[in-house]
Amino acid sequence: MTSDGKNGGALEGLRVLDLTRILAGPLCGQMLGDMGAEVIKVEPPGAGDDTRTWGPPFTEGGESAYFLGINRNKRSVTLNMAVKAGQEILCELVKKADVVVENFKLGTLEKWGISNEWLEKHAPRTIRCSITGYGSTGPDAALPGYDFILQAESGLMSICGERDGTPTKYGVAIVDVVTGLYACNSILAALAARSRTGKGQHVEVCLYDSGIAMLINVASNYLVSGKDARRFGNGHPSIVPYTTYPTADGMMAVAVGNDGQFARFSETAGHPEWAKDERFAKNPGRVTNRDALDAAIAQALKKGKTAEWIEKLRKVGVPCGPINTVAEALTDPHTLARDMVRSVKHPTAGEVKMVGIPFRLNGTPASIRRPPPLLGQHTEEILAAELGFSASRIAQLREETLARNFHLRNDDLRAQLRCPPGVVVH
Repeated sequence: MTSDGKNGGALEGLRVLDLTRILAGPLCGQMLGDMGAEVIKVEPPGAGDDTRTWGPPFTEGGESAYFLGINRNKRSVTLNMAVKAGQEILCELVKKADVVVENFKLGTLEKWGISNEWLEKHAPRTIRCSITGYGSTGPDAALPGYDFILQAESGLMSICGERDGTPTKYGVAIVDVVTGLYACNSILAALAARSRTGKGQHVEVCLYDSGIAMLINVASNYLVSGKDARRFGNGHPSIVPYTTYPTADGMMAVAVGNDGQFARFSETAGHPEWAKDERFAKNPGRVTNRDALDAAIAQALKKGKTAEWIEKLRKVGVPCGPINTVAEALTDPHTLARDMVRSVKHPTAGEVKMVGIPFRLNGTPASIRRPPPLLGQHTEEILAAELGFSASRIAQLREETLARNFHLRNDDLRAQLRCPPGVVVH
């Protein structure tokens, strides 16, 4: 229970150490935070998570919209993990964590002394989730992972785009998003297992596996038939009519899922004969004859406006909808009724709007309790409260970090200017 007597989130009392950056890992950490976990985001001093600089757009306070979208319900600690002092602090944070999420290159944590063997000895209940590009085995294991490249390599791009056009990527980093979801799901499973065994375990997810898994029915079609997949524009490989059609004032989406819906669709569209035509009466025939049927439907729907068709078709139980812009979708009355646009007060940006929480738990509700953090906003708080560091020790660490950063910047400048060692560049 929370201090006000209300039930806390499902993961209340659990501590998550988020060592990730970019999208898949931070999204996973945010979801765990939405569920009630206390999430500590560890970032390198100076720049922090790469997405802090990804923009525009930026708020007036300088925070990137990208970073704000996937880092709420977290506290930020800056930690130089390239030096021994930083690695020692990291080890202490890991010992106190229920879950550690990381997306470093293979072997990085091990290089810092935090191997699975170390975890078994020093943090046996801690769950480590590794998010990589290609996994820890296989010929490509050492390669870095980028969503766009994985959309290409996994086959996803080959099935996106117009039939006679070029392969097209999805409009968002969908492989990253799904990998984040898989990571969160796997962590929850590991937590459930820990409640029985008392032990943590190593969870591994990677963008490559996620991209392959996302092929779903398209992959199954190939594995069953041996025939490679192809693009259908907005169409579906196994269902017709299931695509977009022009109307008198725009376009709309129609998704007829069975023969009964098709009969009602045909009647409403003014062509009841379609449902009696041998070519179209059953779905396999409609798939075989998709070009002829799609052309006939396009001609019929051009005779009415989008809103009129949607009203008529929904009345008879035919799935359909408008093709909204992002702005239209985020301001739709249903979006607002579902609390899928929320606002949170940020220390520099003021009131920040963000996408809401896409899951509901009525007994242990998810919540937005913290805005996305400023870089290193909670460093001193966490070092003092969580690790028991004194004010003098924290001040010493700060001075060491500033000194190291100064020398690194001067080393970089000396290299660029070809200055001899020992020359300080001001």
